[in-house]
Amino acid sequence: MQRYFAREKIDTTFLLNDDDLYHITVVMRMKPEDEIEVVYNQSVYLCCIENVNNKLVVRMKEERRQEREYMPRVIFCIPFLKEQKMDYILQKATELGVSEIVPTVLNRSIIKLDDAKFQKKKVRWQKICKEASEQSMRNIIPVIRDRMMLSEVALLEGVKIVCSTREKEKSLKKLLQTVDNCDTLVIVIGPEGGLEEEEEQYLKNVGFSPVTLGNRILRVETVPLYVLSAINYNYME
Repeated sequence: MQRYFAREKIDTTFLLNDDDLYHITVVMRMKPEDEIEVVYNQSVYLCCIENVNNKLVVRMKEERRQEREYMPRVIFCIPFLKEQKMDYILQKATELGVSEIVPTVLNRSIIKLDDAKFQKKKVRWQKICKEASEQSMRNIIPVIRDRMMLSEVALLEGVKIVCSTREKEKSLKKLLQTVDNCDTLVIVIGPEGGLEEEEEQYLKNVGFSPVTLGNRILRVETVPLYVLSAINYNYME
């Protein structure tokens, strides 16, 4: 069953975005009385489509039982990457349960964006997360934060982790086993070529724990998938 996020609820009807209405009518070719799921304020509703005076109406039939997410909040701080890699990370990280994504300014990042270009990208990235949330049947859409410097990332609250190619002893597995009841994980990954030594040392000084992901050097777009898969496994009920 298709799932959509509503932008407003009025009594027993929901207002969807124009692109969702297009998807329902043109792509999926749904008809009156077809059923969909609608998420509003993290609640899930079974709805049916009505065609009233040639205008599509989405009406609630019943509220569905809540499926809570068993993972802690995961805030991923990721570098600016080329479009294809960034899109891939956003989509797959959303499917695997990320809560927030913080585009982070790092020295070795190849991509540089001014404020205007960043805001335009941010709208597109948020749409990717929305569509991935619908596809994976989540009841929240990850938030794309405004870009941050490392000094701003340092102020984020939670268990702080930095994925390191220099750390050889402390693994992600060992760290997760020591923070089993945490509410939030803040995770920093580096760009191609990794974090500069000064950047990693700064993060250590402000409370981030460096962890190794093993002996292999992973592509930057693989790291969030690896980390989120490990977190899912560790917290799975």
